[in-house]
Amino acid sequence: MLSLSLCRLINVSQMEKKTMKKPMPTSCEQCPSRAEGIFCGLESEELKEIAQHKVINRYKKGQTLFVQGTHPYGLYCVSNGNIKLTKTDSSGKESIVKVVSGGDIIGHRSLFTDSNYSATATALDETEVCFIDKKFIMKVIAEKPTVSFSIINKLSRDMGAAEEKISSFHQKNVRERLAELLLLLRQSHGEMMTDGRVKINLKLTREEMATMIGTANETLIRFITEFKDAGLIEQEGKTLFIIDEETLIEWANLSL
Repeated sequence: MLSLSLCRLINVSQMEKKTMKKPMPTSCEQCPSRAEGIFCGLESEELKEIAQHKVINRYKKGQTLFVQGTHPYGLYCVSNGNIKLTKTDSSGKESIVKVVSGGDIIGHRSLFTDSNYSATATALDETEVCFIDKKFIMKVIAEKPTVSFSIINKLSRDMGAAEEKISSFHQKNVRERLAELLLLLRQSHGEMMTDGRVKINLKLTREEMATMIGTANETLIRFITEFKDAGLIEQEGKTLFIIDEETLIEWANLSL
């Protein structure tokens, strides 16, 4: 087993109001990410109640769900699409904390600790997100143990991933961190093709990838070229394909 876990991301602010759409008749039972979400253990009638208290927001690429430093008013449950969470330090430098996709929740840590958002959430592509206000989600947590356990599990996995990321930054070089990132993207966004390659269904810019592994854009490009030359990956347009997963694991310095 790999040492790095590859198993996997109303009163609203003015920004939320700008992108809010009129509630759609989409049912939680029909959600494409239901099986991976925090409400997966609920029965049909319970899901219907949640559907009545949610607002479905659709975001285009580049649109922001919430901004670092603002106050949370509810919980975001990702139905489909990809969202990046970024932090900006005092010098204005931005870094990507993580990328979340269908089945993930975001904004939960700030909501439950009653603190401002510690990151900014931005859509990486066409994204559909359900927003549930704080009062109702707290009621659900109090009444539905399965939801409480799912959120606790989610928080625990987030903490574990954060610890592993810190450890990786301190102990691994750029080549190892890039190999590890590609393996994570393979797990979260990989699609097996008929020719044996694994397509990464997430288009990140080189700048975004560089911030995710803590290096300069020029350095990232140099190592991507090295990975291509070694036959580990291929690229078609902006899409990456993983060719040699076993060697990637070796280069990532992951223990089995």
